[in-house]
Amino acid sequence: MNRKDQLEEALSLKLFVVLTRAVESIKKRVEEDIKCLGLNPTEFAVLEFIYSKGDQPIQKIGEKVLFASSSITYVVDQLEKKCLLKRKPCPKDRRVVHAALTVEGTELMDKVFPEHTKALKEIFSGLDVTEKQDVIEQLKKLGFHAQNL
Repeated sequence: MNRKDQLEEALSLKLFVVLTRAVESIKKRVEEDIKCLGLNPTEFAVLEFIYSKGDQPIQKIGEKVLFASSSITYVVDQLEKKCLLKRKPCPKDRRVVHAALTVEGTELMDKVFPEHTKALKEIFSGLDVTEKQDVIEQLKKLGFHAQNL
């Protein structure tokens, strides 16, 4: 193996380690912020998705918030017990059930979402706007490349 290949392998390993550690640190801070709300990260992700996008078919929520569709029923059940979410039958297709925020769910998100975005701003304040844009583009490029391998 030539020197250039060795360097590229070493840098690839270092990038993986640095990226993994950065994600773990960021995730820990975000989870701490969410736990203060009395929710777990999965519950918050579902609430935030519906808050941002409106009523959603329950079957589609899992793929959009990146967790197993098998656990979506449990999460929806938990949010229903907390009176933050309700199930609504789809008027056009009786086989489809939508998840919708309750009044209490909307009030909670109206209150906590601005605070959550402030926390994210603080977490990512180690980068300026241009650096954030650059990182976003580079990570998208890397993610699409890995996905297509």
